[in-house]
Amino acid sequence: MKITVLVGGVGGARFLLGVQNLLRLGSFSDDPGNPGEHELTAIVNVGDDAWMHGVRICPDLDTCMYTLGGGIDPERGWGHRNETWHAKEELAAYGVQPDWFGLGDRDLATHLVRSQMLRAGYPLSQVTEALCKRWSPGARLLPVTDDRSETHVVITDPADGERRAIHFQEWWVRYRAKVPSHSFAFIGAEQATAGPGVTEAIAEADVVLLAPSNPVVSVGPILQIPGIRGALRSTAAPVIGYSPIIAGKPLRGMADECLSIIGVESTSEGVGRWFGAKSGTGILDGWLVHEGDHAEIEGVEVRAVPLLMTDPPTTAKMVQAGLDIAGVTL
Repeated sequence: MKITVLVGGVGGARFLLGVQNLLRLGSFSDDPGNPGEHELTAIVNVGDDAWMHGVRICPDLDTCMYTLGGGIDPERGWGHRNETWHAKEELAAYGVQPDWFGLGDRDLATHLVRSQMLRAGYPLSQVTEALCKRWSPGARLLPVTDDRSETHVVITDPADGERRAIHFQEWWVRYRAKVPSHSFAFIGAEQATAGPGVTEAIAEADVVLLAPSNPVVSVGPILQIPGIRGALRSTAAPVIGYSPIIAGKPLRGMADECLSIIGVESTSEGVGRWFGAKSGTGILDGWLVHEGDHAEIEGVEVRAVPLLMTDPPTTAKMVQAGLDIAGVTL
């Protein structure tokens, strides 16, 4: 079985744990770093990536890597477990900006290695592969592109009332998405190309899953890269999506604010229709919503199942439901 998953953020990383759990059960493997006969590939959002304090930060890639490698902070859902913050404190003492973004000491080591390799000329895909050797995530993590493709948000600046575009990280971390916001801009996306192995992972998959990540700023930036949407529409593999909205609200993050900006209703049906049916002009063959929710999407098979990712075995049941709707078996 070859499973390819489009992911971003904490929810996407936790979904991957569920996929791994199911694959290990299916292949009767007791090694958490080896899914046996099955192949799991994650195509990861890079729209959140940014240079800060002279280092390149790739939040979604790192969250997936740490989560699958057993190094994630279990309470926050991002960053290292047992993190310390001495470098952050020293930067604050120097008055260095931005002061709203904190780098943990252990996390900083990852960023330093990545930045050194990028400056030496290695593409992000090779850098990610090298970093994963330290973590053994048991899955292939592919940045959707090696090129710059950053998500920016057009806001009304609370300081002067003028409209300007700010990096997604500033909007998300500094302002918590609570400033007047008008649109998203995917800087560099039009000129970017899909990273090595990305379109092949979609074309050669037995099933493609859209994790219940933020549809606008996690999955959306992936779809902005030329060739990705076409690959999803042309693959013979069923494309199955999971709703990140439960009872009209996202479980974490700020998907409702993001959806409001682009004029999409914060419901399972609204998000599913925004992705659209592969039989029309969209990308979905199937759409899973939480039990009690409802969606009607022409050309898409919709099924209601429990979608609360309380632990990997429970999440594995969600994944199995996706395979069932796709008509594939382990």
